[in-house]
Amino acid sequence: MKLAIAGKGGVGKTSLTAWLADYLSRTGKHVWLVDADTALSLGAALGLDADQTPSPLVLDEELIRERVGHDGFINLAPDVEDLPERLCVRVRGMKLLAMGTVAGAGGGCACAANALLKALLAHLVIERDQWVLVDLEAGVEHLGRGTVQSVDGLIVVSEPGLRSLQTAATIGQMAMTLGLGRQALVLNRAGDQTGLELPQLEGLPALAAVLPRLASLEARQYSSGSVLDLPEQELLDRLCGQVLAALGG
Repeated sequence: MKLAIAGKGGVGKTSLTAWLADYLSRTGKHVWLVDADTALSLGAALGLDADQTPSPLVLDEELIRERVGHDGFINLAPDVEDLPERLCVRVRGMKLLAMGTVAGAGGGCACAANALLKALLAHLVIERDQWVLVDLEAGVEHLGRGTVQSVDGLIVVSEPGLRSLQTAATIGQMAMTLGLGRQALVLNRAGDQTGLELPQLEGLPALAAVLPRLASLEARQYSSGSVLDLPEQELLDRLCGQVLAALGG
């Protein structure tokens, strides 16, 4: 199953991606992780140092030219069969690919880079007990480029505020126009949610899970980028199970 994780910047989508991947890996699944965000912080969230994180695919101009072409002649179905194993970094039993996003790819190569990213995502064939989790660029621009068309479901992360929820609703709406109707909303850093009533926003996915602020994560964030191995593991595992169940996973 392929899942994309989206949301407004700073809402915790990269953290949730890492928690979901770790949960799936510990339950015996084979997990591919794809960092498709300009910030490229998924490796750090998994505990990797900067020199251990793979270089983003969108910055490899030579490879893009080799597989996709240049000077106006773009191969929309490039050969990518060898790239996942060649470009990935293994971490905690999972495989991490750093794609980056065309927003940071530099002038002149956005179309070619995007074609390669889409082909690579589509190529990651899922067999039994295999998963792909894609940490998307913050906001909604990535949806306009159609880079999520090859995924099976979308997780939208939001904080408990109107602006964040409005972005979540816009993401949900745009994903629906791409035919991506399997969606789930995760409310992060939420307080007491007794009697919670979310605003009626067109496109807002159904609420799948609510996660409170994690004191241990807030205490750690100034000394480490890792979001794994927290004392709230039981809570996080329960959250991950709820989200995956909401998506039929």
